[in-house]
Amino acid sequence: MSPNTLENNLVKLRAPEPADVDLLYAWENNMEIWKASNTVTPFSRYVLKKYIETSHLDIWETKQLRLVIEAKTQSSLMMVPVGLIDLFDFDPFHQRAGIGILIANKEYRQKGYATEALKLLIRYSFETLQLHQLYCNITADNTASFQLFQNAGFERVGVRQEWIKGIDGWKDEVMLQLINPLHSITPS
Repeated sequence: MSPNTLENNLVKLRAPEPADVDLLYAWENNMEIWKASNTVTPFSRYVLKKYIETSHLDIWETKQLRLVIEAKTQSSLMMVPVGLIDLFDFDPFHQRAGIGILIANKEYRQKGYATEALKLLIRYSFETLQLHQLYCNITADNTASFQLFQNAGFERVGVRQEWIKGIDGWKDEVMLQLINPLHSITPS
């Protein structure tokens, strides 16, 4: 593992750059992805450009952190942007945050990029940000995301019945959480 907490031999997590605006525009406006992010309206390039311009602000100020996942692909010796990973609802008092991940194009899924990006962000969250816990919410039918987070150590802690409305009806939402093992309280 690299001494850089946000990079390993397969992926690198980096801040969004102004050159990413067209990429973010395509990803954020892909209606196939909206069901996972609870998005119901498109984003303009203007809004995304403004977002990128303020993305340098501190997580304690904005309560969120969005990073671009770059991957070393077999077809390229260069790093290629393949998705996004977010911390959201950052709560410094309770030392927790939600986490979300997107591998945007199907051609980059099932290659280990999401797994590696998630490992890096968990490590960063627990070691650098000193968070006590991370959580995620996944629709019950999203088996790939459920497996990803479970394999990373997240445990299922609850279900919200008929929580998400989609084109094909109501869906349950499963909540998972991961407690920082360095912060776990052991009974005396």
